[in-house]
Amino acid sequence: MSRSPLLEGLPPIGSPDARLLILGNMPSVLSLASGQYYGNRRNAFWRIIGEVFGCEPAAPYEHRSEVLTRHGVAVWDVLKHCRRVGSLDSAVEPDSMVPNDFGTFFAARPGIERVFFNGAAAERNFTRLVHLDVPATFVRLPSTSPAQTMRYADKLAAWSAALTG
Repeated sequence: MSRSPLLEGLPPIGSPDARLLILGNMPSVLSLASGQYYGNRRNAFWRIIGEVFGCEPAAPYEHRSEVLTRHGVAVWDVLKHCRRVGSLDSAVEPDSMVPNDFGTFFAARPGIERVFFNGAAAERNFTRLVHLDVPATFVRLPSTSPAQTMRYADKLAAWSAALTG
């Protein structure tokens, strides 16, 4: 029997008219504790979003979420539930993964044209666990996690090109 805690993800950010979807794998310990996506200040997500969409990364979470929504961006995670100690994707117990309800999600947001995976784990687990025929383009972007050692400038360039292209 596993001693890892059963974690529950966060509800999605975004409106029914979203055109883009950013998918992480599962929120970090800090994100879950704060109830905010990308709650670890070392994660580059909000810094990148700030540069791409003109939003201060330190602005209140509600404002940052509204900026994403105004730009047609939704944010969610692949996993609804899983067991994991710590925040690393590699620590998620594979047999504990339960995906979010993407059938309902995409039905409520029929305008989503592009789905961006925030790193390899999100892409891998979506491909493995979610079996839908969605008329969208799927692209893996470099993880914004501090565990991804790619230079910030390179992450920013990849994300900026994807989100504005």
